Amino acid sequence: MHVFFYFLFGFMVALIGVIPPGLLNLTAAKITVQENRRNAFLFSLGVVIIVGFQTYLSLIFARYLDKHPELIQLLQNVALGIFLCITIYFLWIAKDTRLLKEKEVYKSKKRRFFLGIFLSSINLFPLPYWVYMSITFSSFGWFNFTKTFIIMCVIGSVIGTLLMLILYAQFFNYAKEKHKAFPVNMNYIVGGITGVISVVMLIKILNDL
Repeated sequence: MHVFFYFLFGFMVALIGVIPPGLLNLTAAKITVQENRRNAFLFSLGVVIIVGFQTYLSLIFARYLDKHPELIQLLQNVALGIFLCITIYFLWIAKDTRLLKEKEVYKSKKRRFFLGIFLSSINLFPLPYWVYMSITFSSFGWFNFTKTFIIMCVIGSVIGTLLMLILYAQFFNYAKEKHKAFPVNMNYIVGGITGVISVVMLIKILNDL
């Protein structure tokens, strides 16, 4: 029963983390719409391989931080800088997702898996996310850094992320078949989410001073 709880914890934390629209889930959706669901699935498989590796590294690092709380403040400052940069990018620099140009259509049908690996590698969201979540739940006594817990969390994280990517792809494919448009620029949603996180982190840092 405890092993299943470890898996469920990793599954739910990963599922919640992938719900906000971002680089990976929107790319999976775009591949589904412009190509097919098979290519989107191959892309998702490439993504979750890196996600599993990132989750494992994050939990190992979080275990170290749990024993050295003086480093948590430094990590919060670094994370704040990263989230501010991401917010600026998505709100003012990234292309409008409502504009679909021909040159943006993926032509290749053979490299979706490696595209997933590449984009997942440059997407660093899982690293601070898992460190923060594991340390937070550990402070409540709901998480421990045993080897079994970490392994089951990694498995849960991989399956949870894969499921959410598939759901994104299915939803956008359904919308395509129904000829529904998406009038909202998804970049504004991502930038808004990271902006809120930045404000919360800044308030917490100021309160700790």
